[in-house]
Amino acid sequence: MTSHQTAQTMKPATAAKKLGVYLQATPAEFQEGAVSRAELSALQTNPPTWLEELRRNGPHPRPVVAEKLGVSIAGLARGGVTEPLTTEQIEALKQDSPEWLQKERATQAEVRKEGARIKKRNAERAAQADDRS
Repeated sequence: MTSHQTAQTMKPATAAKKLGVYLQATPAEFQEGAVSRAELSALQTNPPTWLEELRRNGPHPRPVVAEKLGVSIAGLARGGVTEPLTTEQIEALKQDSPEWLQKERATQAEVRKEGARIKKRNAERAAQADDRS
C-alpha cells in the first residue's frame, strides 16, 4: 500500500498575511487560487516584482501599518486608521505626527518597557529557583 502525500495548501488570505501584504492589492490569480507551502516558500525566497512592489509601496495591511508607525493595531483603530495605507501615507502621518500618534507611540513604549521588566523579573525568579535546587 502506498500513501500519496498531498501538498498542504492555504487560502490566499492566509498566504497574504504570512507575506505581510494586503490581499486586495495582490494579482487576481493570487487571490483566486490556493497557495501551497512550496509556493509560499518560493514567494518568500524569490519574490516576484508585484510582491516586492507591494512590500515597498503598499497598500499595507493594518499589522504592517502599525509596525511602521510604532503603535499597536488597537492604537491604529483609536486613531481612526481603519483602511490600509501606502508607504507614502504612512510617511505623511509620521511627518504630521498627530496627537493621537504621539500618544499611541508613548503607550506602546510603556507596554514594551513593562514587558521587558516582567521578563527580567521572571528570569531572576527562575535563576533563584535554580540556585535553591
